[in-house]
Amino acid sequence: MSSAQDPFYIVREEIQGSIGKLQTTFHRWEQVSSNTGEYIHLTKELLASCESIEWQVDELEKTISVASRDPAYYGLDEVELSRRRNWTGSARNQIGTVKRAVEKGKSNPAMARHQDNGTSRTNYYSSQDNDDYIASESDRQLLLMRQQDDELDELSASVQRIGGVGLTIHEELSGQERILNNLSLEMETTSNRLDFVQKRVAMVMKKAGIKGQIMLILFLVVLFIILFVLVFLT
Repeated sequence: MSSAQDPFYIVREEIQGSIGKLQTTFHRWEQVSSNTGEYIHLTKELLASCESIEWQVDELEKTISVASRDPAYYGLDEVELSRRRNWTGSARNQIGTVKRAVEKGKSNPAMARHQDNGTSRTNYYSSQDNDDYIASESDRQLLLMRQQDDELDELSASVQRIGGVGLTIHEELSGQERILNNLSLEMETTSNRLDFVQKRVAMVMKKAGIKGQIMLILFLVVLFIILFVLVFLT
């Protein structure tokens, strides 16, 4: 199975895109003052995104665990399995780094990164206390909220697509299991029939004696020659 068709790589691209958006939002969060409404909103969004992406990584790790039980059946080897485990581990580390930083900033805003820059911007905004500034700031907050709502909608759609892929994988595995069970049953039935025929032939040969066996062999040779002539010479 090529990388473009492998469900693992489809889901991995979805998760990688979500991590990219998470890091973009995290960089914006780092630049925002901790005593603003935008900072609180971004904090909630980052924590929710971390939880969602961690769930996606957990589901992907479950599929790797299933494939590792019989790699050859899925067309994989230990090198590919190791590569997939390394990627999920790296993704989990990236999410964990963002989550720890946000939780630390949430519990102790005074220790948030770039706090000095945030304080200086707060002082600057305070000095611009007029109606025009308040109106422009309100418009900017509304625009940011709309953008964040759009990103959350995209994240929700991504989770739904991943869930669909997971169901497809489950159905495919169930179908393969049914096929294997049917094949095993057919092989067992065929083996029993072959054993029965062999026993019947042995009984006939034993009852026929030496002369009977010779006659039976001659009959089969003649029958073979007749069939050969009918099939290949006519």
